[in-house]
Amino acid sequence: MSEQDIRDERLKKLQILADAGMDAYPARTARDTSIDSFLAYFEDFEKSGKVATLAGRLMALRGQGGIMFGDVFDGTGRVQAVFQKDDIADFDLFAGTTDKGDFIEIRGIAYVTKRGEKSLKVASWKMLSKSLLPIPDEWFGLKDEEKILRERYLDILLNEDVRAMFMRRARFWNSMRYFLIERGFLEVETPVLESTPGGADARPFITHHNALDIDVYLRISCGELWQKKLMIAGFPAVFEIGRIFRNEGQSREHAQDYTQMEFYQAYADFKSGMVLLQELYRFIVKETYGKYSFKIGEHEVDFADEWKTIDFCDTLEQHYNINPITATEDEAVAAAVQAGVLGDGERNKARAIDALWKQVRRTIAGPAFLVGVPLYLSPLAKRSEDNKNITERIQIIIAGSEMGNGYSELNDPQDQRARFEEQQKMRDAGDDEAQRLDTEYVRAMEYGMPPAFGFGVSERLFSFLENRPIHEAQIFPLLRPKL
Repeated sequence: MSEQDIRDERLKKLQILADAGMDAYPARTARDTSIDSFLAYFEDFEKSGKVATLAGRLMALRGQGGIMFGDVFDGTGRVQAVFQKDDIADFDLFAGTTDKGDFIEIRGIAYVTKRGEKSLKVASWKMLSKSLLPIPDEWFGLKDEEKILRERYLDILLNEDVRAMFMRRARFWNSMRYFLIERGFLEVETPVLESTPGGADARPFITHHNALDIDVYLRISCGELWQKKLMIAGFPAVFEIGRIFRNEGQSREHAQDYTQMEFYQAYADFKSGMVLLQELYRFIVKETYGKYSFKIGEHEVDFADEWKTIDFCDTLEQHYNINPITATEDEAVAAAVQAGVLGDGERNKARAIDALWKQVRRTIAGPAFLVGVPLYLSPLAKRSEDNKNITERIQIIIAGSEMGNGYSELNDPQDQRARFEEQQKMRDAGDDEAQRLDTEYVRAMEYGMPPAFGFGVSERLFSFLENRPIHEAQIFPLLRPKL
């Protein structure tokens, strides 16, 4: 039967229920026990003869004549329900109107079948939500990749691995939140709409604010400049877990809207941050997965190992015979072009050197800390006390990709203004990912900002731990509308 034929048949059954006086979409249920609780205390229910009222979706329905069996799933567990004509007054109505996919309420007693399966012997039933479209067969499920993502709710319903992944995703973020709160960090919420997007090199989404009659931007960082203003306000340690938006290309590692965590800690620097971050990442993987070792792509990664430290400039000199500090713009661009890593719209030193580094990064399994990043690639990071051409910035490298970025925060307002102005020049020259001059942030810094360490990590880390593309690790990834 076609999907439309099935829908027509179920509409007829809907009318039969209505004619029998049963509301197919009631607002309430008498459910008093979850299925996992019923199964956990099954022997108690069986011995006492206590009646249980369960509710859930019919995932399977089989049998004929005077007895039918159904598998009911409520999100906590799954149980077999036994429907016998001698026990149920409106058995014929049940047999004639229910289908796999319907939500039902069932009331009965604990019962063990001849095959030894713990079941509920049903005495009465009630329709809670009549399904009009058929759910796919559990054994075969959804096969088309686009349909899987477009109808992700069915994928989650039918695929236990996918359901478990999203439960791990919740544990992933909650473990991060717990770790930070236990160490005195305050969770905050900062604006998603900004008049000046800041805190990252990225192309923003633009929208119009009707009430103020101005164009605004969806944030490209998780409140970086706002959180640093909270350092100025006197909070010693803050963090935010929230959604950010970047109007850029899609890839296995990149999405346009995704979840990120950023924290800022006063009176700390990148060296103390490295110690904290090793503890954080080990805590996350242990709490979420119960292990430290992972196979990610072609890389073997063990978070329990001692993390290596990799110098940015030394690494590029070894691979490309170019010094990122002393190289001219022409030399940097030429090296990147020769390596085949530079696009037509990125012809400046900063983009060329960054592209060369990303090519090398693919070969590093990690976990490792990248240090010694040049000043011109880090407009918000503090200069190194030992070398004014580099910054006190770190990146966490895992399985050939960046899995976190942090630095000793720049708190000199004059230095910050000069770097913003340099970024603005790059932007005016056509680099639409360069940062804008944010005079409001510079003004806030002029009131005094304490030395601090800041760090951010996105859900890319979770997708890598799952060894999946980032869009597959999102519950409802953005897709082009279906024509």
